[in-house]
Amino acid sequence: MSPSLPSNAMRLAGRPTPDLILDEARMRRNIARLRQRLAPFGVVLRPHIKTAKSIDVARQLLTDGHGPATVSTLREAEALFETGVTDILYAVGIAPHRLERVQALRARGCDLAIILDSVEQAQAVAAASGAAAIPVLLEIDCDGHRSGLKPDDEQLATIGRILEEGGASLRGVMTHAGESYSARSIAELEAFAEQERLAVVTAAQHLRAAGLPCPVISVGSTPTAHFARNLDGVTEVRAGVFTFFDLVMAGIGVCTLDDLALSVLTTVIGHQADKGWVLCDAGWMALSRDRGTQGQAVDQGYGVVCDADGRPYDNLIVEAANQEHGIIALRPGSVEPLPDLPVGTVLRILPNHACATGAQFDAYTVLPADGGPLAVWPRFRGW
Repeated sequence: MSPSLPSNAMRLAGRPTPDLILDEARMRRNIARLRQRLAPFGVVLRPHIKTAKSIDVARQLLTDGHGPATVSTLREAEALFETGVTDILYAVGIAPHRLERVQALRARGCDLAIILDSVEQAQAVAAASGAAAIPVLLEIDCDGHRSGLKPDDEQLATIGRILEEGGASLRGVMTHAGESYSARSIAELEAFAEQERLAVVTAAQHLRAAGLPCPVISVGSTPTAHFARNLDGVTEVRAGVFTFFDLVMAGIGVCTLDDLALSVLTTVIGHQADKGWVLCDAGWMALSRDRGTQGQAVDQGYGVVCDADGRPYDNLIVEAANQEHGIIALRPGSVEPLPDLPVGTVLRILPNHACATGAQFDAYTVLPADGGPLAVWPRFRGW
């Protein structure tokens, strides 16, 4: 940082806590990194908005600010469409009661596609399509992580025909390698990426062999997007948490702590010296209950503790959390002295899971990339 610009600690002084802090320069670097990584493959990047839930972030994340985009809720789709984003994939298995909202968005000019993996869903979508065909991607299970059809499931063609003959539109296949979050090496990350690719390419081959269309072949997770070595047959890649990254991604080896763009500003509110505790006002309502690093080589508790400038303290984590209290302590096994953190000291906590940590906050307090005054970027919530 230029000596003429104030430090982040100075810029954040006086902010009410807990507060959600976004480092715009890091975010921009993360976005540029993935775009550059995917460019040689000739695939479309369809970023997931579920992590950011912010129009201001979307303007930088999406191509020319207009899409394509992925969402996890119809609220996200509606918010994006209101700003001019029209190419949207709603990447959660469709529930019949949401089809009326889907059709309402499409009637207004939004090219909103949905996903499903069952005959029952396909029948509901076909019935809701009428004269306005709803585009559908079939969800493929590439790793047993959650929902989806197996790549060679005979139901693929059955569901495809229900859609095509019933007035809907079969647009393609998609999958999400959620199990890649359990990877522990580069070799495992690369293997998950290839497993993900092969699953949807195989499913597409089965559909085409049955005489059904499959123009879109979509894969996506932040780990596999960064470690895929072959994307033959894939048309688009989806990812979301790469925008900010978090401790889970750092634990996998997708990024480093220096890449984490999101943190929670908190204030020291007390001590339990005999227990080696420092209490802060960021509990699990601010940090989330997510303990995604618990099974990794390094357990980061409820978050890594940094000073107000964002520099991590050695071996200092949020060891436990109550609703509005964070309990800061040295990492188990550490022999270092506890740093002097008087009541009123302002700290920043790096989160385990960026998506979950943002959920309680209405807005980001942004450290602008140009070093200018703090900005406030609203977030949207709900389903």
